[in-house]
Amino acid sequence: MIIQLSGPSDQGVHEATRSLQALTQAWGHATDSASPPPPASSGRDDSDKVIDPVSAATLILSVPSAALAVLDLADRIRKRKRATEVIDHARQLAKQQVTATLVHQQQAIELSSLTPDQLLDLIADEEKAN
Repeated sequence: MIIQLSGPSDQGVHEATRSLQALTQAWGHATDSASPPPPASSGRDDSDKVIDPVSAATLILSVPSAALAVLDLADRIRKRKRATEVIDHARQLAKQQVTATLVHQQQAIELSSLTPDQLLDLIADEEKAN
């Protein structure tokens, strides 16, 4: 961990360094003192920063799709919870010797053998077909 100390007087910084070293030594840790590296200069003046209009437009256009993705995710979570309930109910029925099947594109699939995601994918395929 690096802790950098700075202040208006060198004496105050030196005293703070000694107190910090005493504290860390009380915890059983050794400390090393080092001078901070000089600030790097890029050689250019950043006072006249300009926002790129293309970047700004891209950001503005990406907001609706991000909001839609969040809504789709929330919808998927809600549907997944319901699919889990349906599959759990099908498993309870299987314990009572009742089989729950899903008819999908001319084939029967046992509900208790599906995962919630598989069930949601089958339903989405069915909706696309209609």
